[in-house]
Amino acid sequence: MSEKKSLRIGALEAGGTKMVMAVATPEGEVLEREEIPTGEPGPTCEAIVAWFAGRDIDALGVGAFGPTGVDPESDTYGWILETPKTAWRHFDFLGTLRRGLDVPCGYDTDVNAACLGEATFGCAKGLGTVVYITIGTGIGAGVMVGGKLLHGMLHPEAGHISLRKRPYDTGASVCGFHDSCFEGLASGPSIEARWGAKGVDLADKAEVWELESEYIAEALVDYVMVYSPEKIVLGGGVMKQEQLFPLVRNKFTELLGGYIQTEQVKAQDSYIVPAGCGGDQGILGCTALGVEALEAAGE
Repeated sequence: MSEKKSLRIGALEAGGTKMVMAVATPEGEVLEREEIPTGEPGPTCEAIVAWFAGRDIDALGVGAFGPTGVDPESDTYGWILETPKTAWRHFDFLGTLRRGLDVPCGYDTDVNAACLGEATFGCAKGLGTVVYITIGTGIGAGVMVGGKLLHGMLHPEAGHISLRKRPYDTGASVCGFHDSCFEGLASGPSIEARWGAKGVDLADKAEVWELESEYIAEALVDYVMVYSPEKIVLGGGVMKQEQLFPLVRNKFTELLGGYIQTEQVKAQDSYIVPAGCGGDQGILGCTALGVEALEAAGE
């Protein structure tokens, strides 16, 4: 037991804007952290490797922006794929880190890592089927089903499900691929484009959050119908507007129309909830990925 507590797990929350690096214990105590901007792949990875190399880590867990390869049997496992960040397209991210650090590495999407963090250490601890949605600069969803993070042919891109654009919504989708997807209609940049200001500056504008909550509630109904989660966790910058939660819950109930009558759905205050890791769900999920990689290596 004492040996396990002495382990040092590297955690890398690799976002399109910034890289958050941390060292934690397997029990989820974050010992130190630092963040750097996400620049060109080469210099960014050099800085990441240098930071972790000086901290005697036993394993590394990575939650990466995507789309990214998450199938260990694929030739593109750990690669960044068709990302809007063109310099990172088809870059062997995980391979570069492995070669630089020579420790067992776990790898998944950033939102799957956040979902794992909540299911391991946070508000969904002990549950096997959980959906975590981050609503901020983009919208992404991490999905755990039966205790395992969902992959399939790639990984969920649930931030791009189609929604019904409201007739009175005069804003345009900010997604470069879809005219009426969740991210295009409800992300932080969508709010700013529609209303001419950032969400944080619109906190007292009821009409902003009425529309936003409609889109979020519709998306949650779709996730419930498809994934049947035991808990839905909402994170990201937009969800710091706490007035959204009761609005979303009420509209979610209306849209369900009484079709789902489980005890979880009836207890909405404990079903649709804010993130429970104090903002560290991504780092803690990466820590859990690192622990899994260490165990799989038999160390």
